[in-house]
Amino acid sequence: MELSVDLIISVSALHQLPEITVLSQDANFARGLFETLQIDFLLTRNPFFALIQRQYATVHAFHERDMPCATVAGLLLLKLYALPSLYRQGNFARVGLYENDIATLIQAYQPDLETLFAVLAQHLSATDMTALRDIVSEIQQRIARFQHGFGEHA
Repeated sequence: MELSVDLIISVSALHQLPEITVLSQDANFARGLFETLQIDFLLTRNPFFALIQRQYATVHAFHERDMPCATVAGLLLLKLYALPSLYRQGNFARVGLYENDIATLIQAYQPDLETLFAVLAQHLSATDMTALRDIVSEIQQRIARFQHGFGEHA
Protein backbone atom coordinates (compact mmCIF):
# COMPACT_ATOMS: atom_id res chain seq x y z
CA MET A 1 0.00 0.00 0.00
CA GLU A 2 1.41 3.36 -0.99
CA LEU A 3 1.56 6.12 1.57
CA SER A 4 -0.02 9.39 0.48
CA VAL A 5 -1.37 12.59 1.93
CA ASP A 6 -3.79 15.24 0.64
CA LEU A 7 -3.07 18.94 1.12
CA ILE A 8 -5.16 21.97 0.26
CA ILE A 9 -2.84 24.66 -1.05
CA SER A 10 -2.65 27.60 -3.43
CA VAL A 11 -0.74 27.24 -6.69
CA SER A 12 1.71 29.95 -5.61
CA ALA A 13 2.40 28.17 -2.31
CA LEU A 14 2.91 24.87 -4.16
CA HIS A 15 5.55 26.47 -6.37
CA GLN A 16 7.36 27.69 -3.25
CA LEU A 17 8.07 24.10 -2.19
CA PRO A 18 11.28 23.15 -4.03
CA GLU A 19 11.48 19.81 -2.18
CA ILE A 20 8.27 18.68 -3.92
CA THR A 21 8.58 17.08 -7.35
CA VAL A 22 5.35 17.96 -9.16
CA LEU A 23 4.37 14.99 -11.33
CA SER A 24 1.13 16.38 -12.76
CA GLN A 25 -1.12 19.40 -12.43
CA ASP A 26 -4.43 20.60 -13.80
CA ALA A 27 -6.80 23.39 -12.82
CA ASN A 28 -7.93 21.80 -9.54
CA PHE A 29 -5.33 19.21 -8.58
CA ALA A 30 -1.63 18.48 -8.56
CA ARG A 31 0.26 15.33 -7.66
CA GLY A 32 3.77 15.42 -6.33
CA LEU A 33 6.42 13.50 -4.47
CA PHE A 34 8.38 14.33 -1.38
CA GLU A 35 11.03 11.61 -1.31
CA THR A 36 8.79 8.49 -1.40
CA LEU A 37 5.63 10.18 -0.05
CA GLN A 38 2.94 10.84 -2.66
CA ILE A 39 1.12 14.11 -2.11
CA ASP A 40 -2.17 15.00 -3.77
CA PHE A 41 -2.69 18.75 -3.76
CA LEU A 42 -6.20 20.18 -3.82
CA LEU A 43 -5.70 23.61 -5.31
CA THR A 44 -7.50 26.60 -3.82
CA ARG A 45 -8.26 28.06 -7.25
CA ASN A 46 -11.20 25.62 -6.96
CA PRO A 47 -13.73 27.57 -4.83
CA PHE A 48 -14.82 24.43 -2.98
CA PHE A 49 -11.28 23.62 -1.82
CA ALA A 50 -10.74 27.25 -0.82
CA LEU A 51 -13.95 27.08 1.24
CA ILE A 52 -12.78 23.95 3.04
CA GLN A 53 -9.43 25.58 3.80
CA ARG A 54 -11.11 28.75 5.14
CA GLN A 55 -14.12 27.41 7.02
CA TYR A 56 -13.63 23.70 7.70
CA ALA A 57 -10.13 23.49 9.12
CA THR A 58 -8.66 23.55 12.60
CA VAL A 59 -5.08 23.71 13.83
CA HIS A 60 -3.34 20.77 15.52
CA ALA A 61 0.21 20.60 16.84
CA PHE A 62 2.42 17.97 15.16
CA HIS A 63 6.04 17.65 16.20
CA GLU A 64 6.15 21.19 17.57
CA ARG A 65 4.54 22.67 14.45
CA ASP A 66 1.01 23.92 14.03
CA MET A 67 -0.72 22.21 11.10
CA PRO A 68 -4.14 23.10 9.72
CA CYS A 69 -6.28 19.97 9.38
CA ALA A 70 -9.77 19.43 8.07
CA THR A 71 -12.50 19.17 10.67
CA VAL A 72 -14.86 16.18 10.65
CA ALA A 73 -17.32 18.26 8.60
CA GLY A 74 -14.48 19.22 6.25
CA LEU A 75 -13.45 15.59 5.77
CA LEU A 76 -17.04 14.59 5.05
CA LEU A 77 -17.48 17.44 2.59
CA LEU A 78 -14.28 16.51 0.74
CA LYS A 79 -15.18 12.82 0.55
CA LEU A 80 -18.77 13.47 -0.52
CA TYR A 81 -17.59 16.00 -3.11
CA ALA A 82 -15.22 13.41 -4.61
CA LEU A 83 -17.74 10.55 -4.82
CA PRO A 84 -19.55 11.55 -8.05
CA SER A 85 -16.23 11.84 -9.88
CA LEU A 86 -15.03 8.48 -8.53
CA TYR A 87 -18.26 6.84 -9.68
CA ARG A 88 -17.91 8.38 -13.15
CA GLN A 89 -14.31 7.11 -13.32
CA GLY A 90 -15.52 3.62 -12.40
CA ASN A 91 -13.00 3.49 -9.57
CA PHE A 92 -14.74 0.85 -7.46
CA ALA A 93 -11.90 0.42 -4.94
CA ARG A 94 -11.68 4.15 -4.14
CA VAL A 95 -15.48 4.47 -4.03
CA GLY A 96 -15.49 1.70 -1.42
CA LEU A 97 -12.78 3.41 0.63
CA TYR A 98 -14.50 6.79 0.50
CA GLU A 99 -17.91 5.35 1.36
CA ASN A 100 -16.38 3.46 4.29
CA ASP A 101 -14.71 6.64 5.53
CA ILE A 102 -18.01 8.51 5.20
CA ALA A 103 -19.88 5.77 7.07
CA THR A 104 -17.30 5.72 9.86
CA LEU A 105 -17.40 9.50 10.28
CA ILE A 106 -21.21 9.62 10.23
CA GLN A 107 -21.50 6.79 12.75
CA ALA A 108 -18.87 8.19 15.11
CA TYR A 109 -19.74 11.91 14.97
CA GLN A 110 -23.40 12.10 13.84
CA PRO A 111 -22.92 15.33 11.88
CA ASP A 112 -25.72 17.58 10.65
CA LEU A 113 -25.92 16.14 7.15
CA GLU A 114 -28.48 18.66 5.89
CA THR A 115 -26.02 21.47 6.57
CA LEU A 116 -23.33 19.57 4.65
CA PHE A 117 -25.72 18.92 1.76
CA ALA A 118 -26.53 22.65 1.62
CA VAL A 119 -22.82 23.42 1.23
CA LEU A 120 -22.33 20.73 -1.42
CA ALA A 121 -25.40 21.88 -3.37
CA GLN A 122 -23.56 25.13 -4.11
CA HIS A 123 -20.73 23.20 -5.80
CA LEU A 124 -22.32 20.09 -7.36
CA SER A 125 -25.05 19.49 -9.93
CA ALA A 126 -28.59 18.60 -8.90
CA THR A 127 -28.05 15.12 -10.38
CA ASP A 128 -24.92 14.59 -8.28
CA MET A 129 -26.74 15.83 -5.18
CA THR A 130 -29.60 13.37 -5.72
CA ALA A 131 -27.10 10.51 -6.07
CA LEU A 132 -25.20 11.64 -2.94
CA ARG A 133 -28.40 11.78 -0.91
CA ASP A 134 -29.20 8.22 -2.04
CA ILE A 135 -25.70 7.00 -1.13
CA VAL A 136 -25.84 8.65 2.30
CA SER A 137 -29.30 7.17 2.88
CA GLU A 138 -27.88 3.70 2.11
CA ILE A 139 -24.99 4.37 4.48
CA GLN A 140 -27.40 5.43 7.21
CA GLN A 141 -29.36 2.19 6.70
CA ARG A 142 -26.14 0.19 7.14
CA ILE A 143 -25.36 2.11 10.33
CA ALA A 144 -28.87 1.42 11.63
CA ARG A 145 -28.44 -2.33 10.92
CA PHE A 146 -25.13 -2.26 12.78
CA GLN A 147 -26.62 -0.45 15.77
CA HIS A 148 -29.61 -2.81 15.99
CA GLY A 149 -27.52 -5.95 15.65
CA PHE A 150 -27.22 -8.09 12.57
CA GLY A 151 -30.17 -10.42 12.07
CA GLU A 152 -32.02 -9.18 15.15
CA HIS A 153 -35.56 -7.91 14.88
CA ALA A 154 -36.60 -4.69 16.57
